[in-house]
Amino acid sequence: MSRAEGGSEGRSVATFGGGCFWCLEAVFEQFRGVERVESGYAGGHAPNPTYKAVCGGATGHAEVVRVLFDPAVISYRELLEVFFAVHDPTTLNRQGNDVGTQYRSVIFTHGPEQEATARAVIRELTEQRAWPHPIVTEVKPAPEFFKAEDYHQGYYRANPDQPYCQLVVGEKAAKARKAFAGKLKA
Repeated sequence: MSRAEGGSEGRSVATFGGGCFWCLEAVFEQFRGVERVESGYAGGHAPNPTYKAVCGGATGHAEVVRVLFDPAVISYRELLEVFFAVHDPTTLNRQGNDVGTQYRSVIFTHGPEQEATARAVIRELTEQRAWPHPIVTEVKPAPEFFKAEDYHQGYYRANPDQPYCQLVVGEKAAKARKAFAGKLKA
């Protein structure tokens, strides 16, 4: 597999948006083969977006995570399986009580292989009728990634007692642990 944008030798990058980036970061960092997860913003039109601006909905950015992973340990397809297992890909611009375009379901692909795999997984899930409603997840080439402010990095680990973390982030992380127990870090 070729080196994906932003990856180092033998490593690849995946970028996903599916609601609050705190949730996705807490989910993906649990997996063997995932070396780093960064929360940030992508897919908008404003330069150097801030959390406040993105939450206001005027920048067009989605809250995303950029995942640096070793494809010899965890495949892109496996990351997609996790992504689709922990969020609702059928709600437009919403995840639970988080509403706005910044919470849209989106896969920003790093090359034609990732795009083909993402579209194949969506097609398979659609054929399996995995959800009662159509999947609305966007699949687009990865735009510029803007790393979120430092206090967003590792947010769940730093704030496990915060109510949103207990009720929402913790639930998604636990769901991933249960569904993919054999793929987790020790």
